[in-house]
Amino acid sequence: MSLPETVEAIAIDSTGEIDVLEKKRVPFPAHSPANIVIKVAYGGVNFIDTYYRKGLYPIKSFPQILGMEASGTITTLPTDPAVLENEEFKKRGFKVGSKVAVNFLGVHAETISVPWAKVFPLPESVSLLTAAAATLQGLTAVSFVEEAYKVRAGDTVLIHTVAGGFGLLLAQLAKHAGATVIGTTSTPEKAAVARAHGADHVVLYTQEDVVARVLELTGGEGVHVVYDGVGKDTFLDNFKLARRKGTIISVGNASGAVEPIAPLKLVEKNLALLRPTMANYIYTPEEARYYGEKLFGYISSGVLKINIHKQYPFSTDGAREAHRDLTTKGGSTIGKLVYTIGGEP
Repeated sequence: MSLPETVEAIAIDSTGEIDVLEKKRVPFPAHSPANIVIKVAYGGVNFIDTYYRKGLYPIKSFPQILGMEASGTITTLPTDPAVLENEEFKKRGFKVGSKVAVNFLGVHAETISVPWAKVFPLPESVSLLTAAAATLQGLTAVSFVEEAYKVRAGDTVLIHTVAGGFGLLLAQLAKHAGATVIGTTSTPEKAAVARAHGADHVVLYTQEDVVARVLELTGGEGVHVVYDGVGKDTFLDNFKLARRKGTIISVGNASGAVEPIAPLKLVEKNLALLRPTMANYIYTPEEARYYGEKLFGYISSGVLKINIHKQYPFSTDGAREAHRDLTTKGGSTIGKLVYTIGGEP
C-alpha cells in the first residue's frame, strides 16, 4: 500500500492556549520499515496533549501532530526482516486488518505510522472506541498499581480527582486488589460515579477540608499511597495525608507543575516520593506486551469498566472544545474524552 504524502490531523504550529489547536493538512511523518501503518478510528484526549500544546513538554519541530492515544486497523505491516523475525513481534499476531490500539506521540491523524512495539493487539471483545478511551490511562493505571506502588489487600489508597478517566481506572484496580479507596472530586454527581467504580469514600474538595476528612477516615494515620494527578494545588497537602512509611505518587500536572522540594521533607514520616511515567514501565517490547495483555484482559473480563464522557468531532472546533472541557477546573467531565476520527470500519 502506498503511503500518503499528507494527512488531516489535529496539530499546532506553535505552543500556546487552546486557539493554537487546528485540524489541518500536514506532511505524513517519516515512515520506517520497522513501523506499522494504521487507519485511525478514534483518538483519546489526555492531559498530556495539553502539556505538549502549552509547551510544558518539549516539541522538536512544527507542525506537531498532537495525541498520544488512538485505535484503528492495520493497513501496512513492517517490511524490516529483523522485525518480522523478532519473537516479540511474532507473539502479537499482527495482520493487515487487525484491530489495534496505539500509544505514541502524534496519532490524532487519519493515518499514522508507529513503531511496532507501541502498537497493542486488541481482543475481539474490546471495541475500537473502548480501546481509544482506555489505552494510555489504562496502561498507566495498571503499571502504577503494580510497579509505582504495589497495591495490596488491606491498603488504604487516596486518589485525587477520582471521577476522571484515570481516577476511575485507579479506583477499580485498587478495589480489585482489596484496598480501601478514598477519592476526591468536585460534585455529588461525580462522587456517585466514583462510588459505582469502587470508591469507598469520596471527599468533595469544594465543600470539605480534604486533609481533615482523610485523616478522620483513617483514624489519624493517613493513607498508604496517594495518587495525585492534580499537581501544584494538592501536592503539599499529600505530605499531611500520607501515613508513616507511605508513598506519594505524583502522576500529573492538571493544576500546574509541582514546585521543587527539599529531600528533607520526606524525613518526618520516612515517605517515598515518585514521579513515574508509564513509558518507563512499558519501555521494552516484553514489558509493553505484558501490560497490554493485562489491561485488555481486565477490560474483557469486566474488572475494568471504561467510561466515555463524550465523543468530539475530528475538527478544529471539536479539538478546542475537548481541550476546554478537559482543563476546566471542577468541570462536568466524568470519564474519557474521545475524538471520532474515522470511526468504526
